[in-house]
Amino acid sequence: MGRMAKLALGLAMLALIIGFGATVFQRPIAMMLIKRTITANAGRDATIGLSDGLHVVLCGTGSPLPDRRHAGPCTLIIAGTHLFVVDAGEGGARTLGAIGMPIGRIEDLFLTHFHSDHIDGLGPLLLLRWSGRPSLTPLPVHGPPGVEQVVAGFNLAYKLDDGYRTAHHGPALMPPSGAGGTALPFAIGAAPVVVLDRDGVRVTAFPVNHGPVGPAVGYRFDYKGRSVVLSGDTAPTPSLVAAARGADLLVHEALQPRLVALITQALVVKGVANTAQITRDIVNYHSSPEQAADAARAAGVKALLLNHLVPAMPFAYAYPAFLGDAADHFGGPITVGEDGMMLSLPVASTAITSRKLL
Repeated sequence: MGRMAKLALGLAMLALIIGFGATVFQRPIAMMLIKRTITANAGRDATIGLSDGLHVVLCGTGSPLPDRRHAGPCTLIIAGTHLFVVDAGEGGARTLGAIGMPIGRIEDLFLTHFHSDHIDGLGPLLLLRWSGRPSLTPLPVHGPPGVEQVVAGFNLAYKLDDGYRTAHHGPALMPPSGAGGTALPFAIGAAPVVVLDRDGVRVTAFPVNHGPVGPAVGYRFDYKGRSVVLSGDTAPTPSLVAAARGADLLVHEALQPRLVALITQALVVKGVANTAQITRDIVNYHSSPEQAADAARAAGVKALLLNHLVPAMPFAYAYPAFLGDAADHFGGPITVGEDGMMLSLPVASTAITSRKLL
């Protein structure tokens, strides 16, 4: 038998032995791996060791369109030691848990508007925040008029479940007074309005154009000289450019009309007329990546981060098709957002760094 043949036979025997051992010892091997995973992730706090500054964590970059890879719109803002969430799309709270963010420390939630995909994860977020630490007060939920109805609805829907949790775990762990949310509506007109000013963190709401949805707002976060602006859902609008003037980072929604048109064409061919019309309608109250880039350039921001991606991008190789000509409209860095991505803006610096937590 030749040398290569002996080597091949030896490798085959080794693979057979490994395969046999993996089958025979599957249970203890699996237990060992599971234990290792649990030990690494249980109680993990991904905020430990973060530099002082603003940190933007994408807990959901998707849209109402079917998408297994992206949760609904959800953004965590870390300002120093303070945690805030903007919008609560379906799956957003699960993403926060998966990447080790301490949901029990969330201090405030800010809603941009009341489309279902921006609020349908509110129930789980409220529950996980309540169970994350024994808070004695509900989560403050800021939003334009109408937020009272939204929060009251979720509080009512979860009232029975809240009672079960307290009865099972006890009031020391799940105090009844801390369940649910408290609505904090603010009036919004043509001018921006400061909705929170606490410990050096200022949050300013400004109107955006998402008609017929109204009022709809975006938010600007300022902390120790660093600034992040979140557009919410909007068509191009001067009020956003004005609010984002000179900001470090603009987090802007993006819908690529050329790709959405492909969805429309496919639906028409298959006779799904109702959904096809919906895909035509959504184009006029969102912004394309090129239009988001125009806003970034006009506002003079340092970097642009795209979220609320329509349609869903299945892999990074597709990003150039999604971005279209955006790079011709804005000379700064443009990032296509992904769930679990974190951008950091340390104080006393102009740097913006990015890393993936998923």
